[in-house]
Amino acid sequence: MRKYAKLAVQKGVNLQKGQAAVIQASVSEHEFAEMVAEEAYRAGAKWVRMEWTDQTVTRLHYRHQTLTELCKVADWTVEKMKFTAKELPCMIHIASADPDGMKGINPAKMQKAMIAQSKVFKPIRDQMESKYQWTIVAVPSPKWAKKVFPGERTSTAVEKLWGEILKAVRVTEDNDPVVEWSSHNQRLADKCEKLNALDLEYLHYQAPNGTDFTCWLIPGHRWVGGCETLKTTGVDFNPNMPSEEVFTSPLKGKCEGTLVATLPLSYQGVLIDSFSMDFKDGKAVAVHAGEHQELLERMITMDEGACMLGELALVPNNSPISNSGVLFYNTLFDENAACHVALGRGFNETLNGFANMTDEEIKAAGINDSMIHVDFMIGCKELNITGHTRDGRDVAIFTDGNWAI
Repeated sequence: MRKYAKLAVQKGVNLQKGQAAVIQASVSEHEFAEMVAEEAYRAGAKWVRMEWTDQTVTRLHYRHQTLTELCKVADWTVEKMKFTAKELPCMIHIASADPDGMKGINPAKMQKAMIAQSKVFKPIRDQMESKYQWTIVAVPSPKWAKKVFPGERTSTAVEKLWGEILKAVRVTEDNDPVVEWSSHNQRLADKCEKLNALDLEYLHYQAPNGTDFTCWLIPGHRWVGGCETLKTTGVDFNPNMPSEEVFTSPLKGKCEGTLVATLPLSYQGVLIDSFSMDFKDGKAVAVHAGEHQELLERMITMDEGACMLGELALVPNNSPISNSGVLFYNTLFDENAACHVALGRGFNETLNGFANMTDEEIKAAGINDSMIHVDFMIGCKELNITGHTRDGRDVAIFTDGNWAI
């Protein structure tokens, strides 16, 4: 745990001496969060702020507060966000939530509250875009562990999930995970370099489960993966730990076909399994699900950009998390077991020259904008992806679920 905490600070956010840090964690995972705070101070943080959460209390809020009350945003929370946007501390998110923790809560009530709050906070978050280091790591809570290992006693399930998490983030008893991550980042960078050299115009996805999908890419797009670099300071950081993906943001509003989910999606504390989406003229126009279809339909209507894609991510079937055979029921891990896409907000850094472009120019180039960014997994061992280059060539990108380049 100590090595993991140090990794989150030194390689996750790469905290620089004199920077501040905000740690967001559940009260139930305070032991690890306290370790992260200590490592942040050891790395030279000028201050560390803890932001505690509790999924049970959040559930109580949604169950008992009126919609009017849930939609209110207190002045002090706005001022705190404005202070954060000005200070730009490193942000360390420690995930541990129960994947089913919000099951049974009225989805319409949740959505309306989220929309109301986002209208206030999103403009402030947009000011912070690409200007601060952040990372997401995870530790097992008892309920999450029991979901992953339902046949085990709770203590055994937690211990087993700890083992799988540490393996996924390259932490062992006898290694230096900071060095391991430097090598891993380089491998992902090499793959991005090969993809960028192709100058792809669009990708075509096909699988026997029903996936048949074509998505166009932005002229001047770039593939990124592993660590990212701040345009303002040049500091590298790893936003997701683990990460096995290389990704780009597609051209807003230009894709066609059907995508079939291959792993469950945990969205707003509800687990959604066995679903697909149909796209036409760049938008998700229909969703099909055995359960919780209404929740998916509400998701793609959150705002104008929620029905369009903001990310295409490539992850080989032959990768550590996929090979573990563990279904984590957590997007941070499961998205690194399979190719995936994301509905909603795209990434500015996937556009060449973004550092010298205004927000308006970035959006005009084709980066989607939305209050949501929701990943769902479409990769499987039979998935084939063909890339069409701008000079008219067809290139195999994935064959039978793995890299072909």
